[in-house]
Amino acid sequence: MRKTTTLSAAALTLAAALLLTGCGGSSGGDEGDGDKAVASVEPQKKGGAVLDQPFEKPDLTLTDTHGEKYDLIEETKGKPVLLYFGYTHCPDVCPLTMSNIAVARSKLTAEQKKKLQVVFVTSDPKRDKPKELGSWLRGQDPSFTGLTGDFDTIQAGARTVGVSIEPSYKKKNGDVVSTHGAQLLAFSPKDDKAHVLYTEGNTTPEILQKELPEIIKGENP
Repeated sequence: MRKTTTLSAAALTLAAALLLTGCGGSSGGDEGDGDKAVASVEPQKKGGAVLDQPFEKPDLTLTDTHGEKYDLIEETKGKPVLLYFGYTHCPDVCPLTMSNIAVARSKLTAEQKKKLQVVFVTSDPKRDKPKELGSWLRGQDPSFTGLTGDFDTIQAGARTVGVSIEPSYKKKNGDVVSTHGAQLLAFSPKDDKAHVLYTEGNTTPEILQKELPEIIKGENP
């Protein structure tokens, strides 16, 4: 049993401000150079950090990849949930994070897989329409839920869990840049609150494979 890393509210606020990644892509969205992270904080060495003040689940009603309304609170009530904000044209951080989750999920038991809900909320809804989002996520893991909708609604929801996202913009060379927090939040099925937070670099398949079973049971790793 490892020693738990706990983040205070002050430290979490700092992390939210620093963990912004500017992801650049070509105007077509399939390749391009990723901007460097705006800043970074010292990552946890042993996986997820346990929050001393757990986050409530965002009150978000968006559109899923089937074009249907999806109430995040109601649809995931009483379930272990991994929540991530990103976008499909991201050249690096987003696909890597989702791929790592998919690999870790593949190592779980059938019962654990059935319980775990993975939700990806786009930070670039102008380009990530339901069809495109669904196609991208199926390439990661067909069980993943993708949500899109009004940017202001998504941004407000992200802020309630300490994740900062900014509107995408096009640079002079045509590259589109979307800036978003790289945090992965794990919500407990016991109280529907995020007790564990993973920062960029701490979402390796090995770390997630080890810690997800405890999260699924509603325990802190």
